[in-house]
This record gives sequence, structure tokens and C-alpha cells, in this order.
Amino acid sequence: MSTVYFITHPDVVIDPAVPLREWSLSERGRARMTVMLKQDWMAGLRTIYCSTERKAVEGAAILAKALRLTYSAIPELGENDRSATGYLPQKEFAAVVARFFSKPEESVRGWERAVDAQTRIVTATTSFLRETPSSDDIAIVAHGGVGTLLLCHLANAPISQAQDQPATNGGNYFAFDRTTLHLIHGWRAG
Repeated sequence: MSTVYFITHPDVVIDPAVPLREWSLSERGRARMTVMLKQDWMAGLRTIYCSTERKAVEGAAILAKALRLTYSAIPELGENDRSATGYLPQKEFAAVVARFFSKPEESVRGWERAVDAQTRIVTATTSFLRETPSSDDIAIVAHGGVGTLLLCHLANAPISQAQDQPATNGGNYFAFDRTTLHLIHGWRAG
């Protein structure tokens, strides 16, 4: 059985003056990605994919360097498009995220609709799985929002924030069988 591990980037440097897609991992985020390497399953990885957003690329690069692998950055693995609002203070952001998940067919404040982001992440994932050798265990380093949307799809569950990763500033993962696309397990802390 070949397994896919979807890993969310951990802690980032939040800077309202910098576009969201350019935020980098914080020192704590880098350290948490390094700790992720202690997971038993890391030794089986042969392929790493990530979004093109800086924080995901930095996370993938940490794993790739330690495992002596390369990684491929794919734009369609990016977080839901929130460029209409850019940075939002935490309380306001939490309210908009809640609405994003509760009204998946609506564009909340100009954000990409949840149903569209889900279609994008599912299509991208199934596409590169077809192109990767079937014996490879794969890591995807991306983002919590689209990770939750992918997990909902794999679990055959409606889009819901109830399926969101633990509140640990990212650095979580779930696993699924790459052939059957069935969840092996839901979110776990990294």
C-alpha cells in the first residue's frame, strides 16, 4: 500500500505589510518541520509536493533536504484565495473562516468559494497521483484550509469546519491510501 501524507505548514511570520502568499515560516515553524522528520513514516517518503506559497515551499525544502529528495511546487495546492481581503486581524479572520466553511457555495468577502477551492485541491491531487510511481509514499506540504477541504472530500463528508485540523498553528497531518483514496486516519499533531 502506498500512502499520501498531507502536512500543513506550521507557524508563520505574520506581517500585514507582506502578501499572504509570501509569508515565511517562523523559527518555531522551521523547528516544528524538523521535528516532523521524527515520524516513523518519513523514512518511506519518495516524493514531495507542495504549494507555491513561500511557507509551504520552505516546509517542503526542510523535509526534502533531510530526506535527500526533491520537491515539486504546484500552484493548485495553494490555500484558498483570500487576496480580496489580505491580512485580517485574528478575531475577524476567525469569523470569515467560519463563514467560508458554513457557506461553501458563497464567496465570503470576495474569497474563493470553498467548493471551488475543494475542486481545485482534489483535481490537483488526483492528477499528480496518476503521474507518480504507484509504489511511492508521498508527502504534500500545503495549508490547513485546503487540507480540510481535501479531507472532507476523502471522508465523503460535507464541507465543514468541524473537520479542521487541531488548533496548533499548523504542523498537523492526515494520511490516505493513494490507490483507493480512502482515509487511513484524520488529523494528527506533527
